[in-house]
Amino acid sequence: MSLFRIFGRSSRKFLAAYGISFFLSPPSYYYYGFHSLSDNPDKAQLSSMAAVNDGLKRLYNQKLKPLEATYHFDDFASPLLTDSDFDAKPMVMLLGQYSTGKTTFIKHVLKSSYPGAHIGPEPTTDRFIVVMSGPDERTIPGNTITVQADMPFSGLTAFGSAFLSKFECSQMPHPLLEHMTLIDTPGVLSGEKQRTDRGYDFTGVTSWFAAKCDLILLLFDPHKLDISDEFKRVISSLRGHDDKIRVVLNKADQVDTQQLMRVYGALMWSLGRVLNTPEVTRVYIGSFSDGPLNEAAAGPIGCDLFIKEHNDLLADLRDIPKNACNRRVNEFVKRARAAKIHAHIIGHLKKEMPILIGKTTAQEKLIYNLEEEFSKVRREFHLPAGDFPDVEHYREVLRSYNIDEFERLKPKLIQAVDDMLGYDIPELLKDFRNQNDR
Repeated sequence: MSLFRIFGRSSRKFLAAYGISFFLSPPSYYYYGFHSLSDNPDKAQLSSMAAVNDGLKRLYNQKLKPLEATYHFDDFASPLLTDSDFDAKPMVMLLGQYSTGKTTFIKHVLKSSYPGAHIGPEPTTDRFIVVMSGPDERTIPGNTITVQADMPFSGLTAFGSAFLSKFECSQMPHPLLEHMTLIDTPGVLSGEKQRTDRGYDFTGVTSWFAAKCDLILLLFDPHKLDISDEFKRVISSLRGHDDKIRVVLNKADQVDTQQLMRVYGALMWSLGRVLNTPEVTRVYIGSFSDGPLNEAAAGPIGCDLFIKEHNDLLADLRDIPKNACNRRVNEFVKRARAAKIHAHIIGHLKKEMPILIGKTTAQEKLIYNLEEEFSKVRREFHLPAGDFPDVEHYREVLRSYNIDEFERLKPKLIQAVDDMLGYDIPELLKDFRNQNDR
């Protein structure tokens, strides 16, 4: 069957404009698009990207890690980084309620199933599955993958055995997976199912992965637009990573054009209430599976729209490997600023503690008035308010510490990070651009 029979004869000129043969079957067409994702960077690009990675590793171990370790940054924000965190391939995480097409989307991208994949109308994916490149097809249990030094998942041990039993790695040889890793997730619960105890901190795990990912896809179904309480918590945990979020309205060919307009409007209204950002979130509309589109419902206009949206999403995915180096530097700088502010906060709280008596009362007062203490630190060191951590989370972690046992603020550690941000990283990026321009 030719493409214009599937997408409508009115799409023939449009398809021709994209250079797509009318004699390709639907699966071949989709593979044509996604196969281009695996185009290899040239040797010069690989060399310069490796140089930046090595430079970031060196800067982290020499200048940033000492600051983080001194003030227990790993307990308040993010675990200490390892070499495997810098060497890891770019990651794409898929989130959504059950049966919104997350696993089907991954199969559509890969043009094949992967070990451990299950698809059905009920919640079939009950675990976090990392789909990555490997010499052969196999699955590796969570407890094993988190202790492998060459894998960037050691930080997940903090979520306990209950989570690790619901975490696995699926490996397979595939050209796309040589350049990125895909993360399939359990369906977000809704309705009565929300009362079910998962046995681990689902929101915390998604937040951990969000910090590591280069792109986060939120998948919706035209018939599942309600954002449950658990989904709200998950989306809230993604704050600080807004630039990574893309929304996919999947299975859009199940409704006609008029209904699709109403569904889109309802989705944007729901997202506006949860994301709390003035910017409009990018929404891709389509049917991301290997089957033919429902032309009877979508019509020629809908089919043309889905092809355009399909190609836009392809372009977004295609840019991930190319932009991985810039993204890594961006996340590194963001982390360095957060660690610096954390050190200033701890140093300030330590300074406010009495020398001899009344330490317990003083600590309780400081924790109670933590928001005011944040303001003092911000004014004293001229720090941006937007870079400060969440007060409630910080207060909760701080209660488990004795503030008097923290180190005082060490100007040399702060200066080392300032030098890194002001000189070392710009020089690293300068060398990177010079090599790319040759």
